[in-house]
Amino acid sequence: MLKATILMKKDNLKQDALDYHSQGRPGKIEIIPTKPYSSQRDLSLAYSPGVAEPCLKIAENVDDVYKYTAKGNLVAVISNGTAVLGLGNIGPEASKPVMEGKGLLFKIFADIDSMDIEINQTDIDDFVKTVQAISPTFGGINLEDIKAPECFEIEKRLKASLDIPVMHDDQHGTAIISSAALINALEVAGKKIDKVKIVINGAGASAISCAKLYVKLGAKLDNLIMLDSKGPITKDRTGLDDNKQMFASNTKVTTLAEAMAGADVFLGLSKGNVVSQDMVRSMAKNPVVFALANPDPEIRYEDAISCRPDVILATGRSDYPNQVNNVLGFPFIFRGALDVRARQINEEMKLAAVYALANLAKETVPEMVNLAYNKKNIVFGKDYIIPKPLDPRLIYTVAPAVAKAAMESGVARVPITDWDKYNNDLMGRLGLDDKLIRSITSKAKQHPKRVVFAEADNYKILKAAQLVRDEGIAFPILLGNAEKIRALMAENKLDLGDTPIIDPRKEEQKRMAFGDLFFEKRKRRGFNIYEARKVMMERNHFGAMMVETGEADALISGLTRKYPDTIRPALQIIGVQEGVRKVAGMYIMITKKGPIFFADTTINANPTANDLVDIALLVSTALTQMNFKPRIAMLSYSNYGSVDQPSTIAVREAVRILNEKHPEIIVDGEMQANFALNPQMLRDNFPFSPLATEGANTLIFPNLEAGNIAYKLLQEIGGAEAIGPVLLGMKKPVHILQLGSSVREIVNMITIAVVDAQSRTNS
Repeated sequence: MLKATILMKKDNLKQDALDYHSQGRPGKIEIIPTKPYSSQRDLSLAYSPGVAEPCLKIAENVDDVYKYTAKGNLVAVISNGTAVLGLGNIGPEASKPVMEGKGLLFKIFADIDSMDIEINQTDIDDFVKTVQAISPTFGGINLEDIKAPECFEIEKRLKASLDIPVMHDDQHGTAIISSAALINALEVAGKKIDKVKIVINGAGASAISCAKLYVKLGAKLDNLIMLDSKGPITKDRTGLDDNKQMFASNTKVTTLAEAMAGADVFLGLSKGNVVSQDMVRSMAKNPVVFALANPDPEIRYEDAISCRPDVILATGRSDYPNQVNNVLGFPFIFRGALDVRARQINEEMKLAAVYALANLAKETVPEMVNLAYNKKNIVFGKDYIIPKPLDPRLIYTVAPAVAKAAMESGVARVPITDWDKYNNDLMGRLGLDDKLIRSITSKAKQHPKRVVFAEADNYKILKAAQLVRDEGIAFPILLGNAEKIRALMAENKLDLGDTPIIDPRKEEQKRMAFGDLFFEKRKRRGFNIYEARKVMMERNHFGAMMVETGEADALISGLTRKYPDTIRPALQIIGVQEGVRKVAGMYIMITKKGPIFFADTTINANPTANDLVDIALLVSTALTQMNFKPRIAMLSYSNYGSVDQPSTIAVREAVRILNEKHPEIIVDGEMQANFALNPQMLRDNFPFSPLATEGANTLIFPNLEAGNIAYKLLQEIGGAEAIGPVLLGMKKPVHILQLGSSVREIVNMITIAVVDAQSRTNS
């Protein structure tokens, strides 16, 4: 298996690794309970006598083991330590750190529980019997670091005898990931797989499996040369095992250098520094070189790139582009197999994973992936032919593809019928369960709106604009210097197609017309006609006027300017909704418990009771537009009259007014924040509260200071994602970004702006 390489100074590597594994609690994994255990009743249910009931159910129907135990999400990571990394046969105990690490990767990438099992047995028969004997415990078997050729026979026997998924990752993991990379590399190179000449240096488990899968993808055996430690594997060689015999050729070449001359593809699964620059120079145009030996590839990345600028290069290392890393495959392959309770992992499922990975690399890369790898804009091409290991889309791209292939090939016992729900469940496993964002995104896509961007000469804005355009969320309109914007797009490889770019300074006729309209609005508010026309050179004013006149549906601004400077033009030009006295700011806090809505966090410093009523009504309307039912808590440092101070009295009065005039809204207070969010505390202390059943999902703060501090603390310490501020109460959609918002945050605000615009046009 190709493990991720972390770049460290060699002097520190050994001790850092030893400290990592030994300090604190030794090892990398632990077992934690998933059920309550704090009371005697809990323990009697967990063990004797209560545990007898599920035991009897399973005895009656063995499939109930999946219902009452962890079997369905439990994988055994099994090795005998005969081929550990590049260390060779170092024994089962010495392999345990690797197997624990594999278990950690299963958990963090796919939420699969695992147990590492190191077997002190090298005999094939005894090894297979041992795994067969313990198999009832597990939902799947991951074989690891077992030497060839024994690994082939072991996997073959276990797959034939067990009715749960079995996969030797050293064989198939590298084959699956490199196959996906090969598909895309050949597309970039402009070559067909059935025409290319392929050289494979190495004939172990990984190399054999790669070759087999390449042939399934369309590569021709006659175009493939495989070499082992003795040289090219040819038909006239004796002593070849069945796997090597399959790839024996009639070639006359005798060395690796001769084999690589004119080759289109080189796959290295051997040892470091066996390929020279001259060998790479001798290859065909646009050569594909997969130097996958780890930690030292067959040729150094720098050497290959410097001698052939047209080379498409992949390695097993994380510090270079195109890392072929098994973590892209095994967690999600087992995830899909377990979720349909597959009897095996077959060829159809492996090929499904290959194509899912290959296709994912061609999609727009999320900003969080760009940030994780310190890149501005990762795009499909010679330096990006395979997804990055930290891409959160892998779980809901690869796992469903594998699950579907299992169903279509007839090895699934529990088919999936609701794929949307399944994808949501997958995202929820890794804390990616942004149901609200997915809901409003789906709504936005139904009727995309024209969104004008006042700060289009900024990379983040342009990237966000590309994303919402590509996703069908909005039609962007860019304001700014067209030459500068196009140069920025070219520099960062952004493609916004025919998106309009408007420079207010060059739109004299439009600017004059907008200025005249603005003068009519502000002629008694300190503006003369000259000033009104001149101010339209400023993009926030111009953009707001585009929304006011219907040339755009929403305005996004504020990334690089202070909040007051951005909101002022919108208030002057667009104004507030009829019946609204003051606008308000709301943040959507995405937490592990779901979204929580905070208001007011940006506008009203010291709201009166009537102001608090208005804020609550604005928030309620906004949430309803998002198909979300608000449960509002009016917050204070007091509970239900326990303190009489101007601020607590104002909150109390606001609740009274809301209950009297808007009984349809679920609202209560004044109350402390912990009571608002903990329905058990409310039931124990204030059972009369309408929030005692579910708790609040919307918090109205007594003043701006409290709201602003609270959302920033939750964002930084609580790990919540903040979306906003969402501007409430404007006559038409205007939304103002935080200074320095991320691309993801900008995309979320655009999506909210589109839904806001839809609500105003009933579409």
